[in-house]
Amino acid sequence: MIASIFPLGIGPEATVLRQIAPGIIWVAALLATLLSLEAMFRSDFDDGSLEQLILSPYPLPALVLAKIFAHWLATGLPLILLAPLLGLLFGISGWPLVVLLITLLMGTPALSLVGSVGVALTVGLRQGGLLLALLLLPLYVPILIFSAGAVETAAQGLPADGQLYLLGALLALAATLAPIATSAALCIRMS
Repeated sequence: MIASIFPLGIGPEATVLRQIAPGIIWVAALLATLLSLEAMFRSDFDDGSLEQLILSPYPLPALVLAKIFAHWLATGLPLILLAPLLGLLFGISGWPLVVLLITLLMGTPALSLVGSVGVALTVGLRQGGLLLALLLLPLYVPILIFSAGAVETAAQGLPADGQLYLLGALLALAATLAPIATSAALCIRMS
């Protein structure tokens, strides 16, 4: 919804819309992730099932990874499914649209993974949403830069391999470290 409002405010000029489209779509992904992150562990914390999750005989990082995957299914996947429509709305087609989909496939899971660490640190706080945004926005900037830059580079007809490789490296790093860091933060927060 956020992305569909921008053409109304900016105007119908196709070149301007095509230029700012990657940034708009990625800001929409960032907002969708940020607004829903606080709920990732909130209900588990409130009803006490988070303690049961920590005491479970199963490895906590695997359980945390499952919760992160469920969060991504609820926030990232719908945006990926809507991305072709949003791309056409902004005049993106062909290879830049494919690059946009690739960046969303790699970047939105990274947003959820990195966000889970911040959520684990702020779970149970009264105004954790504001603190969560302050913690996570600096960590989200590289994902945003590489993703929007890859689409912009592809739109100019240049190879976007460098940005895609760096985005893939960020995803691999987040997928490796975030479940462990989230588990440790949850254990510390609950003790």
